Amino acid sequence: MPRTLQTTPRQDGFRAPGEFEPKAGCWLIWPERPDTWRLGAKPAQKLFAAVAAAIAQSEPVTIIASQKQWQNARARLPEHVRVVEMSTNDSWLRDCGPNFVVNDHGDVRGVDWTFNAYGGFDGGLYHPWDLDDALARKILETEHMDRYRSPLIAEGGGLQCDGQGTLITTEQCLLNRNRNAHLGKPEVERQLQAYLGVEKIIWLPRGMAFDETDGHVDDLCCFVRPGVVALSWTDDHDDPQYEIVREAEDILRAATDARGRLLEIHRLYHPLPSEMTAKESESIDLVDSTWARPAGNRVAASYINYYPGNSVVVVPEFGCDLDRGAKATLAGLFPDHRIIGIENSREILLGGGNVACITLPVYAGRTAS
Repeated sequence: MPRTLQTTPRQDGFRAPGEFEPKAGCWLIWPERPDTWRLGAKPAQKLFAAVAAAIAQSEPVTIIASQKQWQNARARLPEHVRVVEMSTNDSWLRDCGPNFVVNDHGDVRGVDWTFNAYGGFDGGLYHPWDLDDALARKILETEHMDRYRSPLIAEGGGLQCDGQGTLITTEQCLLNRNRNAHLGKPEVERQLQAYLGVEKIIWLPRGMAFDETDGHVDDLCCFVRPGVVALSWTDDHDDPQYEIVREAEDILRAATDARGRLLEIHRLYHPLPSEMTAKESESIDLVDSTWARPAGNRVAASYINYYPGNSVVVVPEFGCDLDRGAKATLAGLFPDHRIIGIENSREILLGGGNVACITLPVYAGRTAS
């Protein structure tokens, strides 16, 4: 029976892997919430199924579906994709699921952060969130993995590790008053080091504009491999991200990682933020939640929000000329992978995220060489 441990990963010799490391599988949640996903989530379900099918070419995929949606999900997904029934509040599994940690013996465990739906009753996106906060434990028990429960309020999309002791995150998110501001930066750093096994934390002040998660790093930059970072980019002075990405690049170029290396930066050009149309807004249910999506609501589009599998890289497409350049850049960064674009990923974007946000990689673990 999997255990809930009273120690920390660092005490037990575990570390957070880089997102590019070998995976044993991937989990997603089948979308259905009508005040997040337009038209009863039917367009989003089609996109989630496409993402699942793409990743399943690389590693096993598990889909979480509610009791009401299990049969529909099963019918719309490939037979080799596992569908399990669990209760959830929404579909952002990267954020409410566990962060997996590994050791040099090939063992894998999970960190169960405290989850409050991106701010609780102080700017959070939905309530209740109790089912999502319980989800990490359910997944870890299903995977037969031991669990560390952390008091830190954190989401996987706000954390980028290189697997060798370096973490990139944003102050806007983790030090927000609706997350961990009451702890103070030194204590937040101590807990990140304890639960992720990291030694060096590179703090960026903020994430992308219009990011309703309070500045997650997973739209802004990510580790391609140790010492190498992909950064979302624009040369357009009218882009609201213009100053943000330059600020991030300046900090990253001046920083060294846990092993003392300067970082190699690769730019991934992004399109201008999208605006929700009146038609799209009208197709979202208005219910008793804390977040509304009116016409004109802007959302940040970023190719950084991709999923690197064992043999594929699954990347959002936005139906613009930049799609081709982004896939070409990623092909150069991942020469041994096949790049699979998800057409019209706008349907996921309108819900508040993209490919990385809806996927939870389960790491395979590997022994030290």
